[in-house]
Amino acid sequence: MATQSQVKNPVRFSDPPIANTLLNSTRWSWLWLVARLYLGYTWLSSGLGKISNPAWVQNGEALKGFWERAVLIPEAPARPAISFDWYRIFLQTMLDSGSYTWFAKLVVAGEVLIGIALILGIFTGIAAFFGGFLNWNFMMAGTASTNPVLFTISILLILAWKTAGWIGLDRWILPALGTPWQPGRLFGREKDS
Repeated sequence: MATQSQVKNPVRFSDPPIANTLLNSTRWSWLWLVARLYLGYTWLSSGLGKISNPAWVQNGEALKGFWERAVLIPEAPARPAISFDWYRIFLQTMLDSGSYTWFAKLVVAGEVLIGIALILGIFTGIAAFFGGFLNWNFMMAGTASTNPVLFTISILLILAWKTAGWIGLDRWILPALGTPWQPGRLFGREKDS
């Protein structure tokens, strides 16, 4: 059982100096700007390429084909694209229900919105999270391509959320709106002295 002194004075660990500097110092915001612009451009160009493609925005046939190839189980000794049965079942359920028709539009809208948010530096951590989530899903479906690199950049931007959008709109929006755990000026928090 913990003594009173242990409860009152819990052990606290601090971040390594390099992590604290890279993730919390606005001095390194230029580095996050480069990562943000690269990732944002990649998402935006991918989404814009799909907007004019009827197989993405009208009938979802492009996504249907992607999911059909992903759930395919080849004859041995070849390995299936999806390593986890639960994910294959999820995609097969989406295929069987015809969800590709609306989900393809969601993918296109998501790619465009993530790209715009990252380029503008608005809600950078949230945009990076959703971009990373898309990359994770593409990797789970067996598509490597550039997804591991983009996923890694997304994780780094999520970790650097406080400074990743400093050279962007987050510099003004985050202090005004705040976070769920610390409201900003628009929600009654007094300006820091």
